[in-house]
Amino acid sequence: MKGTYLLFLRLRNDKCIKVGRLGRIEFRRGWYVYVGSGMNSLIKRVARHFKRTKKMRWHIDYLSIQADEIVAFLIPNVRLECDLAKYLAKRFEYIEGFGCSDCNCVSHLFYLGNLLKPDKNVKS
Repeated sequence: MKGTYLLFLRLRNDKCIKVGRLGRIEFRRGWYVYVGSGMNSLIKRVARHFKRTKKMRWHIDYLSIQADEIVAFLIPNVRLECDLAKYLAKRFEYIEGFGCSDCNCVSHLFYLGNLLKPDKNVKS
């Protein structure tokens, strides 16, 4: 199956993370959303983001291994990656150049802050 996905990642604390050639980036605690695609295998691509041990290949790999929570939403059979990224870039803060070295987008990673509030009955 091919398609697009949204990967929501939560950091419980501020973190400084070295992200490949982008260098060190200060990430604030809160939620981020990453827009990606898997045009060869959507399921395999998304499953990779949940692995804690992996070869660092993409920008998102550096953040995903540091995330305290990860949630994925799949959009099968369509390529909306850049359209969604452009839409999100108008509405949220972004990390310039993150995840978009193969397109003309400003970013594919967006900071949502605490927009997604955890359930009061769930311990964080």
